[in-house]
Amino acid sequence: MDTKKSAFPAAGKLAALWNRDIDEDLICVDIHQETHDVKTFTFASPEGKRFAFWAGQYFLFDLDIGGEPESRCYSISSSPCRAQAFSVTVKRVAGGRISTWLHDNLAVNSRLKANGPLGHFIRPAAKKYLLLSGGSGITPVMSMVRELADTCEPVDVIFLHAARTPKDLVFREELSGLASRMKGLRLQFLPESVSGEPQWSGLTGRLSGDYMRLAVPDIAERVVLCCGPAPFMAAARAITADLGVPPSNYIEESFDAAVIDDIDLPVAEEAKTRTFQVEFSKQSRKIEVSGEQTVLACAKKSGVKLPSSCSNGVCGTCKSKLLSGTVDMNHNGGIRQREIDAGLFLPCCSKPLSDLVIDR
Repeated sequence: MDTKKSAFPAAGKLAALWNRDIDEDLICVDIHQETHDVKTFTFASPEGKRFAFWAGQYFLFDLDIGGEPESRCYSISSSPCRAQAFSVTVKRVAGGRISTWLHDNLAVNSRLKANGPLGHFIRPAAKKYLLLSGGSGITPVMSMVRELADTCEPVDVIFLHAARTPKDLVFREELSGLASRMKGLRLQFLPESVSGEPQWSGLTGRLSGDYMRLAVPDIAERVVLCCGPAPFMAAARAITADLGVPPSNYIEESFDAAVIDDIDLPVAEEAKTRTFQVEFSKQSRKIEVSGEQTVLACAKKSGVKLPSSCSNGVCGTCKSKLLSGTVDMNHNGGIRQREIDAGLFLPCCSKPLSDLVIDR
């Protein structure tokens, strides 16, 4: 065995920690098919560095697809207790440029760049939890369950996972195994239909108040952590509030990697500040943006295509090259200083200070 080529340090040696300010290279060390359209990709540091992250955080992957830079956030699905590598679990989204490329092109030993760990979807200390996930939104809460299994933390957890059909239930067998040996974990699967598995014996349907009263009768006593498509999280937010969960005990992921939420961003009153011309060079589009508006908000309202997700400078999905001009950017960790120095910026949290030309 040639240990010199291993991405992992030799036994007994404690490797240095991955530093998101200076490290960005990852090597894919494993790919696992979870369901018919979901794969888990596991990454390590080429230098064998360890990863320190909280269950619920994510990495922002920077890809070059057909000569075009693309960025996308994917939540970590592995346990933070296993620091030598981390995994993300990706659903192939119909028409999705990034997920399709990952499924079709990424191979073991492929190298790519990423920024992370990032994000604030982190489990607070509590005695009772409800982990609530829909579709591929299971990934950050799966990391939390795996952490609880690794640490043997004595907590009361109900894990409710919804999907279209039983065949779409990611981590189904692993979760069933964990529930059989973790005394504090109760598992609830909720497929919308039994398509492809007519012998399914459990309940089916969509998330509702009646279902939640039945499945989680003490829901008002629990801290709820929710991740899924935007409509799923909106329904969960309303239902849990109706059932007595205080806002302080309801936490949801701030971005949705599978379904971009087209937020109706507020637009400031015009004529109070200067208006600047913003050009998107690759789309041959020009729009006007006032000094009180973000570039992303005006781009969306004008029909300019920009990838986006969190809209508050956290996830980095909208990261773009600024070819000319200056902006006032107030981000929340979604971009590194060296990327700013290289001319990149986040349109979601940037207001123009001059006319701009953007490489989009």
